[in-house]
Amino acid sequence: MAGHSKWHNIQRRKNAQDAKKGKIFMRHAKNIYTAAKEGGGDVDMNAALRTAVDKAKADNMPNDNIDRAIKKATGDLDGAHYEEITYEGYGPGGIAVIVSVLTDNKNRTASEIRHAFKKNDGNLGENGSVTFMFDRKGYILIEDEDGAIDEDEISMEAIEAGADDIVGENDVYEIYTDPENFQNVRDYLRETNYELAEADVSFFPQTYNAPSEDDEQKMLNLIDMLEDSEDTQDIYHNMETSD
Repeated sequence: MAGHSKWHNIQRRKNAQDAKKGKIFMRHAKNIYTAAKEGGGDVDMNAALRTAVDKAKADNMPNDNIDRAIKKATGDLDGAHYEEITYEGYGPGGIAVIVSVLTDNKNRTASEIRHAFKKNDGNLGENGSVTFMFDRKGYILIEDEDGAIDEDEISMEAIEAGADDIVGENDVYEIYTDPENFQNVRDYLRETNYELAEADVSFFPQTYNAPSEDDEQKMLNLIDMLEDSEDTQDIYHNMETSD
């Protein structure tokens, strides 16, 4: 499983993009939305939401952005109806791409996504055109910068809670589960007082595509354009980046 580590494959790109404040806020908004959708919009009654809001505030995310994310999840945003949609397609060099969005205007979002693909030598496909190239798994990331976590202990607890695999390396622990077991494992680890840096059901590529230098840059440009849309929630791809 270590060879397919999500952390190792996205960390370099995330570090570069995190300099853009809008990208940070987008990621916080998604975490807040997910927590509020699952457990309600009251931070006093929803521990996961309270944690997500605290992390957003630590990065100076405006209260209006936080409130908007909660209201999107609870359906209280000016009567707007938000819909979750998944787009699939191929980026430059045949790189498989899945884009998850949350939108109140399907036509606007579809136009933005289509434009981003076209501008960077990609093309959108039909539903199911690339998802067969990915495995859907629960993913939990726990950071251990101060070395306080005992690897044997967290491994035993995660497996007993229902996890399929745990990878510990470079002061982080990556825990993988079946989608059906994800919530039980996540909740158990929270109740055991582990702080979860990430917790989501994600798509993991079965194989990776190593593009040319030119196609890699176009793909990074495509990712930037997709992330610039406020509707984008997640982007998955099978590009293997160069060193």
